[in-house]
Amino acid sequence: MIRSVVFDVGETLLDDSREFGAWADWIGVKRHTFSAVLGAVTSSGRNNAETFQVFRPGFDLDAERQLREAAGRGEQIEESDLYPDVRSSLSALRNAGFWVGIAGNQTAKAARLLRELALPVDAVATSGEWNTAKPDPLFFEKVVEFAPGEPREIVYVGDHRDNDIVPARAAGLRPAPIRRGPWGHLWASDPVVARNAAWTIESLSELPDLLSSER
Repeated sequence: MIRSVVFDVGETLLDDSREFGAWADWIGVKRHTFSAVLGAVTSSGRNNAETFQVFRPGFDLDAERQLREAAGRGEQIEESDLYPDVRSSLSALRNAGFWVGIAGNQTAKAARLLRELALPVDAVATSGEWNTAKPDPLFFEKVVEFAPGEPREIVYVGDHRDNDIVPARAAGLRPAPIRRGPWGHLWASDPVVARNAAWTIESLSELPDLLSSER
């Protein structure tokens, strides 16, 4: 039985193109160059944040976030950043009786911005609020505390093999990788993803019927 569905944020609910572009502009590199290096860093198994070290060794991400905010160029999340299937799919899940939550590796500010969008969810949390980030097992312990049900009754939907799918399975959750964004496509046929996934989806709109059949 499935009781709860919890969603990652970047490239699951949000198209990150604008934010990645803003970071490229901030550090003064071409957007396609930033994206290419980000992909190379990720495919080599390193943390996304290491992308900045390629361009600026010693880069302090937290400090630079604060500088962006002070310059009026800080993080923004708007309706236009949502993938088109987000609102309708979240609403359909809630209407089908599932508890719906959002929990991803984002700042505390991102949590506030997501709440301001008034998405049809029961709760929003981020690593910045929890002081623990994926793939740390503590993050997924927080997910289990956050969402109703036993771990096996909680679906975690995400795009990233190492941050979402593998650690969610290790925590006893039922992972559902989505094939979109750079990481979703990069690992779409990865055998590690296949071993750990409960289901693989192309769109969030598949979830209401798919999960209702498991109740």
